[in-house]
Amino acid sequence: MQVNPTAAPTRTEPEEIIITVFEYDKEKMTYHKLKKVEEVYTFLQSPFKKWINIDGLRKDAVENICNHFGIHPLIAEDILSIGQRPKMDEIDGLMYCLLNMLSFNEKISGVETEQVSIILGNNFVISFQEDPFNPLREKLKIAGSKVRQNNSDFLFYSLLDYIVDYYFIVMEKMGEKIELLEEDIIKNSNNKSLVKINMIRKEMILLKRSIAPVRELISGILRSESELIEEKTEKYFKDVYDHIIQANDLSENYRDMMMNMQDLYLSNVNLRMNEVMKVMAVVTCLLAPATVIGGIFGMNFDTIPLLHNKWGFFLSVGLMLFVPILMVRSFRKRGWF
Repeated sequence: MQVNPTAAPTRTEPEEIIITVFEYDKEKMTYHKLKKVEEVYTFLQSPFKKWINIDGLRKDAVENICNHFGIHPLIAEDILSIGQRPKMDEIDGLMYCLLNMLSFNEKISGVETEQVSIILGNNFVISFQEDPFNPLREKLKIAGSKVRQNNSDFLFYSLLDYIVDYYFIVMEKMGEKIELLEEDIIKNSNNKSLVKINMIRKEMILLKRSIAPVRELISGILRSESELIEEKTEKYFKDVYDHIIQANDLSENYRDMMMNMQDLYLSNVNLRMNEVMKVMAVVTCLLAPATVIGGIFGMNFDTIPLLHNKWGFFLSVGLMLFVPILMVRSFRKRGWF
């Protein structure tokens, strides 16, 4: 984890970047796949609405694109940063959002995160990330879709909504893991259960850190009164705000469930230890009469009752058995086991 957000990032730069550009309006949509940053510059003067997605963050490419589109160097620095807290900024007539895209890896059964940067400008949206937002691409191909019928701010909203909706998908998977873990703890609490609890707790901390600040991000967009956001689009951002509140509450509930899960594990371990101690105490109590009787008749005195009696051994053994039987009946009557 990077502690100092202003420190130079240690991001491994990809060998190549893939740039996809969508130009669209109500009537038509064109798709371009580019490999050189310079090819993007020609789209700045295009009268169409544009969505530019950069797959692969290389320092020189990001800085060149930002310089050409008039994006402030501070935003370029945030795009290249690692481990940034989700936030929203409005600089030089552009609106910038940084947040985490969450996904659930079925192979490792864990949560993965990717930092996403989205910039809204006049008639264009630029996104920096690896996920291609395939569902949104399909919507852009539909002539009557709302994305095609509205301005760039609606595409900006759609990207944020897509990311927030994925939070619920990830948390649904996490909920299934928590339910399975709870059943496992109830049936068989062991050291592996404690390891699983700690792993899920770490994942829930990651979820909380990724989701909670997005509430402030969306709230900042609603309060910004930016000319880039049309009045008719504000209601959609309010809907995203409602969704992120629900996601935040759900993450809080899951975190509380994990705390209760740990208490359940400790209670089961203590209960099992108490059962073991109770069995050992009962065995000790039942053997105590035999120990006492054997100790008495094992004393080195010349005169001991029944010492030379032919039935003495059988009487002492019978007494050793009879007393524990009485003790067992007494314990059961008292409900001790």
